[in-house]
Amino acid sequence: MSENKNALRDLPSVSALLESEPLRAATIHYGRLAVRWAARKALSELRVAVQQSALASEPLGVTALAERIAEELNDHEAAALQPVFNATGILLHTGLGRAPLAAEAVRAIAEVSEGYCNVEIDLASGQRSQRSQAVAQLLCHLTGAEAAHLVNNNAGATALALAALAAGREVLVSHGQLIEIGGGFRLPDVIATFGARLRPVGTTNKTRVSDYAEAITEQTAAILVVHPSNYAITGFAQSPRLEDLSKLARDKGVPLIHDIGSGALIDFAQFGCPEEPVASQSIEAGADLVLFSGDKLLGGPQCGIIVGQGRLLESVVKHPLNRALRVDKFTLAALRATLHLYRQPEQALRSIPLLRMMNSSPDQLRVRAERLAARLRPRLTDWEAKPVSDEAFVGGGTIPDQAIPSYSVELNSNTCEVQTLADQLRANAPAVLARIREDKLLLCLHSILPEQDEPLGALVEKAAEKSKV
Repeated sequence: MSENKNALRDLPSVSALLESEPLRAATIHYGRLAVRWAARKALSELRVAVQQSALASEPLGVTALAERIAEELNDHEAAALQPVFNATGILLHTGLGRAPLAAEAVRAIAEVSEGYCNVEIDLASGQRSQRSQAVAQLLCHLTGAEAAHLVNNNAGATALALAALAAGREVLVSHGQLIEIGGGFRLPDVIATFGARLRPVGTTNKTRVSDYAEAITEQTAAILVVHPSNYAITGFAQSPRLEDLSKLARDKGVPLIHDIGSGALIDFAQFGCPEEPVASQSIEAGADLVLFSGDKLLGGPQCGIIVGQGRLLESVVKHPLNRALRVDKFTLAALRATLHLYRQPEQALRSIPLLRMMNSSPDQLRVRAERLAARLRPRLTDWEAKPVSDEAFVGGGTIPDQAIPSYSVELNSNTCEVQTLADQLRANAPAVLARIREDKLLLCLHSILPEQDEPLGALVEKAAEKSKV
């Protein structure tokens, strides 16, 4: 016990640490408040270690401890949000922010960031307006819906629709659509959390219109159809057509809500993905509300979009939860610019990064891989670089089993560690994320835009040089 007391007394003070050379230098870069906070945190952790007898017999001196604190500050700064080259082949990588924005969307964000903008002011009348009006008309034009509304993400759209339309009553959902998405977000829990009661219908693999019809009572608030975008039920399976469910819903006076998840505004069958629902097709099939994401297949900013019947949207917008889920001016600007591109589908294919990637042919990717490998070979003396056929994936909880033919540059070495090179690539500024397969590093070009090939090559050269040390 006395040894612990002595060790506690030997710990330096915060003032002594702040006056040390390492932390005086750190203060110039990070500011006194940040350095003082880091010093207090380090001392607090050391006191706990001493009390638990986990401290080494020789405690750190002032300089050694100050150097460790400065190093931790440097590590934290390096771990902050920064640009990344995505060479994983996962086009909508959730860990990397999903869809990159079109240049037009980036410019729109910059324009509204420099000063004020009319987020909730109608300039024609001078009166207050709903902020979703900035994009509502565009969404109606592109989907054929009567009205549209915007919230922070598609989980928020689902929650708001349920809270506004189904609180205290039942929602019919097929057993096969009781999904869980990332972060443990389970549909049954969401339904219960926002005041509705789940009534599952059918079975996991087969649900018919008659199952819904038999379950409808006076307590039924809505039929919810959920597109299982992050998994697939195949084989002995059946689900009703949306048109048939729409007829049933109309006959029974029950709203039909279609959560299509990933938010395609164009037919992804042209990219070899035929099963992905399109928002306009859901409206045409008779869905009363359609819910989807903005940052997945749509290729815009993170948001949740609700389109459909005006009378239902009025109830949704008036619900108190709506204010907690509203989006900011940056999201509005980016989405509006992205939707403008969709008015001309050819322009969308040329300008929206995700669609450009999806539209890349294997031949185009092969030529790019050959060019990049040819550039790297003479510069990476310890590595063999060659183009190889590969597979890419849409990702982001979308089209789970659909592999896309692709090409990568494969790096292999008999003298250097592949993991060391991968670590150095992540330590670059900007960082590069790649894949390791069978002790070879793969740079998949499907998730890299053509104009990024040259800077990617330079970053690989830099990382390879550092990995020798």
